[in-house]
Amino acid sequence: MANVANIEDFAPLDAIPSAYGQVSHEEWETRVNLAACYRLVDLYDMSDMTRTHISAKIPEEEAFLLNPFGLMFNEITASSLIKVDIEGNVLSDSPYKINPAGYTIHSAVHEAREDINCVLHTHSIAGMAISAIECGFLPISQHAMRLYNRVAYHDYEGLAFNLDERERLANDLGSHHCMVLRNHGLLTAGRTIDEAFSLIFYMEKCARSQLQAMASGAKLIIPSDEVCEHAAKQFDKNVNISVRDWPGHLRRLDSVNPGFRE
Repeated sequence: MANVANIEDFAPLDAIPSAYGQVSHEEWETRVNLAACYRLVDLYDMSDMTRTHISAKIPEEEAFLLNPFGLMFNEITASSLIKVDIEGNVLSDSPYKINPAGYTIHSAVHEAREDINCVLHTHSIAGMAISAIECGFLPISQHAMRLYNRVAYHDYEGLAFNLDERERLANDLGSHHCMVLRNHGLLTAGRTIDEAFSLIFYMEKCARSQLQAMASGAKLIIPSDEVCEHAAKQFDKNVNISVRDWPGHLRRLDSVNPGFRE
């Protein structure tokens, strides 16, 4: 695996060349939407400085886009994203390198799941807390029903520098789209960028609400397995949630944090 970052690596933002007109239309659209996703994760208080990562496959290529190691999520632009192949070779011109842990986690999912085009990983406070609770997510709200029997769990193995972990991570994910990385954080695997963001948004919301309910000390009300599965299947059929929301997310970014299209 080539061109991975040491923590002291950095470069000025104006050193990043523009990718507009230098890549295909499909790749540019992917870059724009992925840059927006990074900024949305930051906007909704799910980022972790320069740590964690979001990746997206480039249509018709055996490669994906990953964040430059050293930029904050609210700084990510379409041009700053780094193209990486499945072996970890950097294919784009950038003064930045990539986070090796990010490559390990994201290449594991992209290699194993042809149906997945975006992988999103966070270290939010609520997500880390849920990852350390043995019960994981509980179906105690309508939003949480969306996750019922639809969340994978992967045990902590240390910082994700060991490429051998990829097979175990992929096996644990299986056919799921949501995963709890034990003692670590949350991960979503979406067929589209907007789906991956929608999933992490609601995982985060469920984590926060569950922690508040548990902190109350009151007995939790959990509906029957039949009701939970019925509700989960209703969510499964509502495939347009993320598609409907995404244009509004972009409008909000244009208002409060423009520049992701650069």
